[in-house]
Amino acid sequence: MENRLKFTDRDLIRLILPIFAERLLNMLIGVIDTLMVSYVGEAAVSGISLVNQLNNVFIFIFGAVSSGGAVIVSQYAGKDNKENISLAASQLIMITTLISFAAMLFSIIFRKPMLLIFGKVETDVMNVSTTYLTLSVLSFPALAIYNANTVIFRSIGNTAVIMKISILMNVVNVLGNAIGIFVLHLDVAGIAIATFASRTLAAAISLILTIRNNSIKVHWQRIFIWDELMLKRIFNIAVPSGIETVLFQISKVALSSVVALFGTIQIAANAAAQNMWSLASLFCIAMGHSFAVIIGQCIGANDVKAAWYYSKRLLYITYVGSILWNTVIIVLTPFVLSLYNFSSETNRLILILVIIMNICNTILCPLDFSLSDGIRAAGDARYTMMTSLLSSAVCRILFSVLFGVALNMGIIGVVLAMICDRAIKAILISVRYKNGKWTKYKLI
Repeated sequence: MENRLKFTDRDLIRLILPIFAERLLNMLIGVIDTLMVSYVGEAAVSGISLVNQLNNVFIFIFGAVSSGGAVIVSQYAGKDNKENISLAASQLIMITTLISFAAMLFSIIFRKPMLLIFGKVETDVMNVSTTYLTLSVLSFPALAIYNANTVIFRSIGNTAVIMKISILMNVVNVLGNAIGIFVLHLDVAGIAIATFASRTLAAAISLILTIRNNSIKVHWQRIFIWDELMLKRIFNIAVPSGIETVLFQISKVALSSVVALFGTIQIAANAAAQNMWSLASLFCIAMGHSFAVIIGQCIGANDVKAAWYYSKRLLYITYVGSILWNTVIIVLTPFVLSLYNFSSETNRLILILVIIMNICNTILCPLDFSLSDGIRAAGDARYTMMTSLLSSAVCRILFSVLFGVALNMGIIGVVLAMICDRAIKAILISVRYKNGKWTKYKLI
């Protein structure tokens, strides 16, 4: 097996750590942004929150298309086929740009009907929402281009450059927010302008680096052509991935409706626990990107033995890292709770929720998140989509109603339903992994 190895331990570390650092940084910046926005007022916080729910739908679409491109680029990288790496990367940049401009124009033209989705909203919140929606969607093309270039670099194993661009983008965003809010007193407009500036800078830098990179060799001419075959390959992954993401988001919205039945204490505990759960999942999400790069390259090179070897090695690393990271989160939770102004009853409930879910994360997340990304990168995207349809969209909602409402278990019942959902998906992914059908797909 030694002569088949492509990735040394040093290579794996260089791949994994920048992805994890980038994800952690983005989450921390999100917390800082929220704190800054709170100085503008409650209407601003509420309005931006509503608009972000709409914007996230389009952002998920950009992400799904980019994930399809990432798989194709990584498989061509495994073949060392520079010609098609260049073509796939160019087509990904082109199609994400077109989709983002369409999303931007749609959001501007139909901004009022879109905001009516939230029903009767206070006038000041609606005014903030209208302003922020109009300005924030102007950065869609920049965000889509940045996302496309991010996955291109990640697909060839160069994650450090993306981490550096992400640091720069987030620093510019925070500084821009500070200037817009505290110096120029532009309120919500200042926040949107800072977002636009930071994303545009990141998009420009990442695009220039992609064009100049000798391993990618994107040419301007190829960005402006329409290659139907290459786009079909990208969408063969992008469409199932997008559906999977949308199903997951729908299940989250449905769960929010169920949790709303349980009273103020349980609603507040759920909101705080959700933040800790997101933090706890960071390592496995970062490992999922690593799975996608390495498995994609192995399958692209028709090296199934290497795909088996590295998937097992990455799964071992994921479990070790997940145990350590989730332990850290549990230990830090009491300190984090001391920063909130919650009652002792709410704090106790949050701690119980975090412990339950973090134990679940440690056992299941390496399978239902990380390994699932590897199977998708091999080309088996429809199977991962179907597992999400069964687990997230069906089991999670049904069990939440059963445990939380029918059995009167409240938020604890909803958490148990989420664990059932993830356990079912983990089992289905494990079965697929064991039978090896994920290695039989041919995308390129």
